[in-house]
Amino acid sequence: MELGISTFGEVEPDGTPGNAKNAHLRVQQLLEEVKLADEVGLDVFAFGEHHRPDFVISAPEVFMAAAASITKNIKLSSSVTVLSSADPVRAFQNFATVDLISGGRAEMIAGRGSFIESFPLFGLNLDDYDALFTEKLEMFLQINKQEVVNWQGKFRSPVKQGVYPRPLQPEIPVWIGVGGTRASALRAGRMNLPMIIAILGSNPKHFVPFVEAYRESAAKAGHDVSKLKLAISSQFYVSNDANQAADEFYPSYAALMTRVGRERGWSPMTRDSFEWMRKDGPLVVGDVQMVVDKIMQQYELFGNTRFIAQLVTGHTPHEKILKAIEIYGTKVAPVIRKETGAKA
Repeated sequence: MELGISTFGEVEPDGTPGNAKNAHLRVQQLLEEVKLADEVGLDVFAFGEHHRPDFVISAPEVFMAAAASITKNIKLSSSVTVLSSADPVRAFQNFATVDLISGGRAEMIAGRGSFIESFPLFGLNLDDYDALFTEKLEMFLQINKQEVVNWQGKFRSPVKQGVYPRPLQPEIPVWIGVGGTRASALRAGRMNLPMIIAILGSNPKHFVPFVEAYRESAAKAGHDVSKLKLAISSQFYVSNDANQAADEFYPSYAALMTRVGRERGWSPMTRDSFEWMRKDGPLVVGDVQMVVDKIMQQYELFGNTRFIAQLVTGHTPHEKILKAIEIYGTKVAPVIRKETGAKA
């Protein structure tokens, strides 16, 4: 199993048109995190696109390019690219450029996004939420496979010319990022694309039918199900002591979930809810053994080929985040690779 990290780049908003000191510091910290992840042997680091004051990453490809210059082996991805509000031509050019800089390590996770702020920001109609994603994904995949693209769709002018530069890899690997919509799983399977599921708020067992639908859809379309790639993403924190891990992670997690919950009508996060999420929910938070057990439980359910640990930083000191990455790479990853390798 491949093991990696994703981040949205949480930041304390500067609230200023310039002199963004908090954002500057957070960017430097993110680069430290991906450099360490590479050094401890993790497989992938993914940057999530948002257009909000509390997240610093709005241009994942720029972060990926910066990370490419200070890393050697780790794959670099978005998580996700909100393709619905992007131009597929420009997105391909950006990812192909990162691929050339990194020596063939660029990937894309494409999704519709769980936040909608990019639609009004880029002058798009939210009523076209699904149609925009469908069309732009198809266009990106065509550009990815062909040097000269001949495209005509509903939401942009036709294109009949070459798109450059081309990547070092034969194609940019494109994953579909989904939250819990069955139609998204069916589409990913039908298109024979790798799928990543973000499991953030309920027992992972509830997603088993979702994964089964993905594989059944691929089989019905004539694809080799044994070659499908599946990733699971859950919020994550590890320490050498289980109680310490919970105490260090909870303030950041509670602040994030309460802040987002206010926008979506959720109840504020409580410590009891948090502890349930650790025990029976999707949170991967604890000491090394607890984290290994939780990742392996997911593997037993889904047979996934990749696990992505979603970092929630917030109030957690940066040096503790770095320590968690170190433990993940040096103590958790070797056990997971050995156990999943044996089972495979």
